[in-house]
Amino acid sequence: MSTISTQVRNFKEPTKDQLLYAFFSIPDDASLSLSSSQAGRTKDEKSGPPVDLDSKMEISAVLTLGEQGVEDAYAGKLYLIPPYLSFTSLDRKSVRFTMPLSTVRRVERLNARAGVYALSLITWHSSKMIVQLTSLRPTADAFCVLLRDALKVELQRGQMKVVKGFVKSCYSEHLLFSSSSGTVADGSPGTEQRGDGDLASETKEGQEASEQEYHGGLGLKFKFPGDPRKLREASKVKLWTTYLKTHGRNLTLLRYPQCTRLVQVGLPNRLRGEMWETLSGSLYLRYNNPGVYDDVIRQIQETAGTLRGKTSTSFEDIEKDLHRSLPEYAGYQSEEGIDALRRVLQAYSLRNPDVGYCQAMNILAAAILIYMSEEQTFWLLEVLCDRLLPGYYSPTMHGTLLDQRVFESLVARCLPDIHAHFQSVDVQLSVASLPWFLSLYINSMPMIFAFRIVDCFFCMGPKVLFQVGLAILKINAEKLLLVQDDGGFLSLMREYFSTLDDSAHPTSPSPRTRAITRFQHLLLISFREFSSITSEVIHYERRKLRNEVVNTIESFAKRAAVRNLRTFGRVGKERAGFVYDALYKAMCEEPPPPELASASAYGLSKNGGDDDDEGEMSGVATGTLVQMADGQIEKVETRIGLKTFRVFLSEIVTWARDEKVIFNGFQQRIDRQVAEHELIDRLFYFWDTSCRGSLSFQDLISGLDGVMFNDLMESIEWFFNLHDKDKDGYLTKDEVLTLSESLLFIFRHEIGDAYLGAVSRFMSNAFEYGDALLDAGHGRGAGDDHGFGERRGQEREGGANLGMTETGMEAERQGAAEIGNNQPYLNLATFRMVVLADEILESFFETDLAASFRLEPVADLELPTHAGGGLLGDLWSNIATTDNKRIFHKLSDELGKTIGKHQVVYRPAIGRYTRAEEPRARESLLSPVPSKFAFGSPSGDSSTLAPSVSSSTLTIEPPLPPLPHDDKLVPTSTPHSAALSSAGLATMPHLQAVSAAFLERTPFAIDDAGEEDEDDDDDSELDKVHGGDEDDDQVMDEVDAFLEANDSGLSEADKQVARDLVNAKPI
Repeated sequence: MSTISTQVRNFKEPTKDQLLYAFFSIPDDASLSLSSSQAGRTKDEKSGPPVDLDSKMEISAVLTLGEQGVEDAYAGKLYLIPPYLSFTSLDRKSVRFTMPLSTVRRVERLNARAGVYALSLITWHSSKMIVQLTSLRPTADAFCVLLRDALKVELQRGQMKVVKGFVKSCYSEHLLFSSSSGTVADGSPGTEQRGDGDLASETKEGQEASEQEYHGGLGLKFKFPGDPRKLREASKVKLWTTYLKTHGRNLTLLRYPQCTRLVQVGLPNRLRGEMWETLSGSLYLRYNNPGVYDDVIRQIQETAGTLRGKTSTSFEDIEKDLHRSLPEYAGYQSEEGIDALRRVLQAYSLRNPDVGYCQAMNILAAAILIYMSEEQTFWLLEVLCDRLLPGYYSPTMHGTLLDQRVFESLVARCLPDIHAHFQSVDVQLSVASLPWFLSLYINSMPMIFAFRIVDCFFCMGPKVLFQVGLAILKINAEKLLLVQDDGGFLSLMREYFSTLDDSAHPTSPSPRTRAITRFQHLLLISFREFSSITSEVIHYERRKLRNEVVNTIESFAKRAAVRNLRTFGRVGKERAGFVYDALYKAMCEEPPPPELASASAYGLSKNGGDDDDEGEMSGVATGTLVQMADGQIEKVETRIGLKTFRVFLSEIVTWARDEKVIFNGFQQRIDRQVAEHELIDRLFYFWDTSCRGSLSFQDLISGLDGVMFNDLMESIEWFFNLHDKDKDGYLTKDEVLTLSESLLFIFRHEIGDAYLGAVSRFMSNAFEYGDALLDAGHGRGAGDDHGFGERRGQEREGGANLGMTETGMEAERQGAAEIGNNQPYLNLATFRMVVLADEILESFFETDLAASFRLEPVADLELPTHAGGGLLGDLWSNIATTDNKRIFHKLSDELGKTIGKHQVVYRPAIGRYTRAEEPRARESLLSPVPSKFAFGSPSGDSSTLAPSVSSSTLTIEPPLPPLPHDDKLVPTSTPHSAALSSAGLATMPHLQAVSAAFLERTPFAIDDAGEEDEDDDDDSELDKVHGGDEDDDQVMDEVDAFLEANDSGLSEADKQVARDLVNAKPI
């Protein structure tokens, strides 16, 4: 059994719109959800303005916060992407926000100085933003019109009301409400958070209710990893409370430079889950899809008892890994945590069957569940697997392998000494780095430090994984240059990770310097010295190395598929590889339906069962296993349908394709088209021995084994059985006609009329001899070869006694004339003798039929070329497309016809005759006349066409000789490619590395949960330990360590204009 996936080859570079959506973390289905919600509007609601789903617009703008002196003004671009409003500064890193239009409560035009076009926006959380539109006046007016219409649509959809209930599920609402009530450590007096007072009115009666409403993870019950005192949780909460009060929160969060720096320092435990989903954009998925997770869970529960022997592959793998997921954490030592993890992984695998479940996902989901609810984790997994880490958790793990090659390339560039040393001692970098990337470092270092890397990952993107990996190697460079094998490399990394809490400078005389831990030093190296590793650099390296990784994966998949075959027959291992190449190419050109791409090996269970069970099992779903009667489970395998089979057959059979050699005066080319005929369809169902309407790789090998290596008699019998529909050993008259049409189809492009005459004689002889032998005693006996032979010998000798009188002979002929078209008419012996009576047909079945099946190496499929990049590279990739080539060929053909030099020559499938032959007179099989036929001499050269100008006869060299009929081929091993060896993936050890890395995780004592301080007394105790406000200053010192220069893009005069707008009155 084998599965064949073309997913890695179907990759397409994201479009401009897709890149824009990804940058702002906007769900790709935003417009779809908007469209579907409009479909459900009432008649009155539909009377409002229609929604233009393509009404996206961008405009130059200057963003200023409504509070004077809180933040600088920043120039950038304002994007209207209904139902979202987004902004980014000119440097695309300083300031950014994405908020649903339903969170905008008021938009006003400000009365500013002449020439200034400014808007005031009030959000749901009463935050005020001033947006100065710096484009031309008509452009600004058009933007305002689109914004007004989009806001009206959100109002009519009722999304404004949805916001009220949704924000209650966010911990930041509880945090700021508690802060305004004076219940947190800062002791500040209560202040109004929103003008409407909705939150306060619903939480006044019982504050405990509000605590239960917001989403949280297992850490709320089983405590969070680490000691809150050492992590300075109270100080972080104070800093974030201050930031969220002035910069919005959850759906309305504004990401200024201070937000990024606070994230780099580490998020508070209770706020971490909400910030993860806000920074990643999964918050918008949860907002747009209320109740979807519950529906998926309900679907799983309802169908769990009805599968009866059919169970999901992913579900089986999930059950194996549940108790291997962070077993040291208390939450996963209880059934509550295990059940939550099971539900999340099953729900995701059911919703995304293409991804399903990968072994590393259990570690990732288990870590996320500590801080997030099941629903939050479910949507965050979707963002992780689809957008942030595409291909990481797919069946081929192509995304992981690609990033490993990118990481190796960056190591060679930034740390050449380490790279050269690893090459010299054959140490594979991916042995350690692959688990780092797959688990986001969670499985490699103490969780309290890994989660800080995850904080930065969601805030700054996948580049963080590369920056941290390079920093780890640089810090340990001296020791790494002494490593001699993979074991020493892994041991050194484990030792380093276990000391991340130690001082980076233990001998320094300065207390502040001694307080810097190794982990803080790691982050400083990552974000300072490797700041040049940007998202653009990662994207460029991925484009450059993608083809190399794709070829590596395809090569391994081919070897695995060939190795998993149950039997090779006479095809042999080498030719089986050629069959795989042709099959893979056909699947790329004509992908099989999803239900066949990964269907189960058997549609019905062997133990039978009732009709309901049988009907259920006959429609095997994608990615399922079938439980057999003996308890064994048949693995999934890829199967192809009829359309894909036609393309496949055209690759290996000469008569299954139409090859035209075209001369037009400008170029000479060969156009190949897939032929369609009943013979090809008949062959598809003939090879489908399991009667499933689809073929597997093994079916194709077995089918080719039954035709390619036959002798004369076996080929005749194979062709007879191919057309014997009911398998009763006889051909009906209709089947004889169908067989003749099949021969005509095979010979359709042969030169001259020799083959046409041979088929004509075959039909005449078949019917003449069949009618003559309609004798009940001999003509209908099963396996009556001797009877027919005896009859034929008597007739050739002219025997007078045929065992019946003339009257009886006449009655037999009358009975033969009355036989129906669908009644048994011609058996194998008769068919064999009719074929052997014609030299052309005899030659065809002896050599040409088998020779028409040509298993040859398939040229490598073209992959998009991105190496070189730049303007010219992108321009050429856009010009040299398949559609443009087709247009060019059509244009050149039309020009060739105009000048009279257009000529089309069909390449023959057999190619035995080199000149046209005159058709011979029909001969009777009952009284044959010997005659000679002229055949071209076979040759080992390849078929070539040479059109002659002076003659109408085409000279065609004979085809390649047939493949040798040997079944003792010695399997040859394929040498590992250089790219495969350099990446450390010679036998795809990433699968072994993943298994080893995720089955064994080193427990770290520093991750042990400590008591969490929540009341004022504990906070005052914390102040005594760390010095009160001095502790906050120390946290801010760590923030300032990551400070980067941020350019607002404004001059001093522009900044003064923005400051004046803060006090401007609305028009």
